[in-house]
Amino acid sequence: MKYTGINHLAMATEDMDRTILFWRDLLEMRMIAGLGEPGFRHYFFEIAANDVIAFFEWDSVEAAAPRVHGTPVKGPFLFDHVSFGVENNDNLWELKDKLVAAGFPCTDVKDHGFIHSVYAHDPNGIPIEFSWQVDGIDIHKNPILADSLPSEIAKEGAEPQPARWPKAAKPTEESQKKIIKSAGSELYHCLKK
Repeated sequence: MKYTGINHLAMATEDMDRTILFWRDLLEMRMIAGLGEPGFRHYFFEIAANDVIAFFEWDSVEAAAPRVHGTPVKGPFLFDHVSFGVENNDNLWELKDKLVAAGFPCTDVKDHGFIHSVYAHDPNGIPIEFSWQVDGIDIHKNPILADSLPSEIAKEGAEPQPARWPKAAKPTEESQKKIIKSAGSELYHCLKK
């Protein structure tokens, strides 16, 4: 399997205009697609060549209360934070200054050993991090397991262990491979609803 990056992360917003102002204008991520109809909008912002963050706006969405990234939670939970890579350490300071000037609290630069990061929240309460990979420490090339009490499965190492999962008993036949048009297809197929 060869992945090309994150096609898109899908988040939610109660105010698409405020979201556009933050992600497009403050963070300078191009708005590359948008679709919608009454009660629903879905907009996409380019992080990098192959990586996108998207937002749904529904009438009933409410912004989450900001919480400190990585702190333990109780009860149902799906998501802690998302981190965006930046080119150099100076970018972290630039982002910190921009966020603070725009009224968004932002942490000082934190040294995590292999990355330096700043933490903030977008207008929807989504916890965001910006990270610069420290020169000379590449966990993609040299994975590190520093857990003081790793599980037996974690001790198996960085490489995928695909034999653990069953293979597809019967691959989908060519005659059954049908692609169904869905929301967003009108962007490129000129369909009218």
